[in-house]
Amino acid sequence: MPAPRTTPARRALGRLSLPERTFVADALRTETVGGVLLLVAAVTALIWTNVPALHASYQRVSDFHFGPGALGLDLSVAHWAADGLLAVFFFVAGIELKRELVAGDLRDPRAAALPVAAALCGMAVPALVYALTSGIGGGALGGWAVPTATDIAFALAVLAVIGTSLPSALRAFLLTLAVVDDLFAILIIAVFFTSDIGFVALAGAFVGLVVFWALLRRGVRGWYVYVPLALVIWGLMYNSGVHATIAGVAMGLMLRCTTRADETRSPGERVEHRVRPLSAGLAVPLFALFSAGVTVSGGALVDVVTRPETLGVVLGLVVGKTLGVFGGTWLTARFTRASLSDDLAWADVFAVAVLAGIGFTVSLLIGELAFAGDTALTDQVKAAVLTGSLIAALLATVLLKIRNTKYRRLCEAEERDDDGDGVPDVYEQDDPAYHLRMAQIHERKAAEHRRRAQETAAARHGRAEVTGGAGDEDDRPA
Repeated sequence: MPAPRTTPARRALGRLSLPERTFVADALRTETVGGVLLLVAAVTALIWTNVPALHASYQRVSDFHFGPGALGLDLSVAHWAADGLLAVFFFVAGIELKRELVAGDLRDPRAAALPVAAALCGMAVPALVYALTSGIGGGALGGWAVPTATDIAFALAVLAVIGTSLPSALRAFLLTLAVVDDLFAILIIAVFFTSDIGFVALAGAFVGLVVFWALLRRGVRGWYVYVPLALVIWGLMYNSGVHATIAGVAMGLMLRCTTRADETRSPGERVEHRVRPLSAGLAVPLFALFSAGVTVSGGALVDVVTRPETLGVVLGLVVGKTLGVFGGTWLTARFTRASLSDDLAWADVFAVAVLAGIGFTVSLLIGELAFAGDTALTDQVKAAVLTGSLIAALLATVLLKIRNTKYRRLCEAEERDDDGDGVPDVYEQDDPAYHLRMAQIHERKAAEHRRRAQETAAARHGRAEVTGGAGDEDDRPA
């Protein structure tokens, strides 16, 4: 009788396709630079706030108001950074999500299952850890969403600083995880942190979004059309009471991220390529500069580990994120017949799960929204976010450094291009033309080695004849 047919196990976190690898490499390169700037901005904010001679100036700059008051936009610098500049960040996040859904890994339900499950568990478990910690300690439960988001830029900055060569599959997993995180963070902000809604302004923002969509569908081009319209949509969304960053992600999701026959890149990719440096290099660092300015002292650190709300944030980021991301990944692989790539081990997934506990930008934003009426608690929650992110970064550094030698070998194999055609060799193993090119290269090398062998042999033979002749003359009698 014929043997029963079995479905082969699918590889989890395997090698990316070449287009996906190229996109991920470009995106992460910009995010890494932005992450370093983010670290610099955060350190600058801490110094600016904690040096007594500079503290007052930080508060003056942060609280300085400007903007058209008649339009309800007379905001402080810190407010502009949180509601205005972060709209650019979420605009890029919307494009990333759209691209992942229509052209990236998330378009395939089987491939999407792993990062989506990891992201969802990586948000649910930290929220649960916070709720249990704060609830048992008699604290407020309103900050449950603070430890749920991963900051991809900060995580990549840590990788850049420690010099870890993380394989592209793990980097892509971390990026997709952060994209899904951002999506649900946006939903959390829209649903749980919107109280009073101005329906007239909201209707105006909706009409603006419809116009934005119609112009895109008609193929209208020109930043001078879309930038003013985007500003109007953002202003109306802000005045509606819905967090203004929602406007950014809504416009990002409207961009087309599939290529047509006459295109090398989709409109979404072109716009993202132009806007991402603005987001990573300016918007997010400036937000960090005016959000990370918290007082650091012995008493403040004691409050972080003794107050239930702040302890819940720290444990949510360090413990909850790790358990959620790793557990979600393992359970998905266990129940979907997906086996881990031969090049990786579960220790690698665990290290990335620890790295995902770095929650900076969105966590700070949600912390400000969750405790908006309590300035002291808001600052303590920010300190808790910084503390938890720092602990996660240090733990991830140790775990990743242990495996860094293997990561370096994997990265070298991914980058190797012996035939010099600009495409890594690992992506050409099924291409006959590649093997023919390599055969020609080896034949040329073999011919060169034969030539050198002949020259070396001839040189040795010549030296032997000279030596032999001199010996005969010396042996003759005087």
